[in-house]
Amino acid sequence: MRAGPDTWSPSGPPDPAQQSGPTVLRIVLGTQLRRLREASGITREAAGDAIRASHAKISRLELGRVGFKERDIVDLLALYGVTDAAEREEFLGLARRANARGWWHQHGDILPSWFEMYLGLEQAASVIRTYQVQFVPGLLQSEEYARSVILVGHQEESADEIDRRVQLRMTRQKMLMEPGAPQLWAVIDEAALSRPFGSPRVMREQLEYLLHMTSMSNVTVQVLPFRFGIHAAAGGPFTILRFAESDLPDIVYLEQLNSAVYLDKRPEVEDYLAVMERVSVQAETPADTKALLRGKLAET
Repeated sequence: MRAGPDTWSPSGPPDPAQQSGPTVLRIVLGTQLRRLREASGITREAAGDAIRASHAKISRLELGRVGFKERDIVDLLALYGVTDAAEREEFLGLARRANARGWWHQHGDILPSWFEMYLGLEQAASVIRTYQVQFVPGLLQSEEYARSVILVGHQEESADEIDRRVQLRMTRQKMLMEPGAPQLWAVIDEAALSRPFGSPRVMREQLEYLLHMTSMSNVTVQVLPFRFGIHAAAGGPFTILRFAESDLPDIVYLEQLNSAVYLDKRPEVEDYLAVMERVSVQAETPADTKALLRGKLAET
């Protein structure tokens, strides 16, 4: 695993890649502000007083969970002894970019806040590794399969809201075709391919779509077959996100029914990386996975 954030030298703000999303930029800026505060020996309470806020707000700012007011940045930089005009402007410029709204904000009325954060991280990731047991991963779902999956959890919503959710999922996938697209490596339990969501036609189209996606150079798919029984990832689905920015650690995303957990502490992330490595060895190779998918397609 690469070095965590504490290896970065606090000599000034980083220069994140231009494609970095606002969520990642908030985390980067928050991390740098935390390091400046700690290097100055200033408590969160004192920093909160400087911007007329609580220590809890300082904590949220440093974790990148809220937007930044330029006035607060100016006051905190003064408190932390950052007086160089060019350096201060770099921080303020980063704050402006971090406050930009992602494309998904137009769907804010149908997105829970915990998933909005995931979308920001997903859009900025350079590598996405995921293990899924119940569904085909969202980034690899065909439109009608996605509709069938979404309907299961949103049966009371209108047809228009369902359409918006489906289009949001399809829009997420566009990043896989764009310049600088992330590497997606998905291990899918065979159960996800055997459990029908929708009609036989929908499942057939999903298998065809999955085969199509495996033809992309930045997409790797492996199927974990039933014959292995108990396996390393028996605890449930998870996703590991890695970023080009050296200032960001890997993040593990665990989605729950009405919330999500984000893990970035090195021991926890390393545990999940180890599980992902083991399950990738247990799963069919990418070539054998294509043969397995073709076989299932012939059976539908």
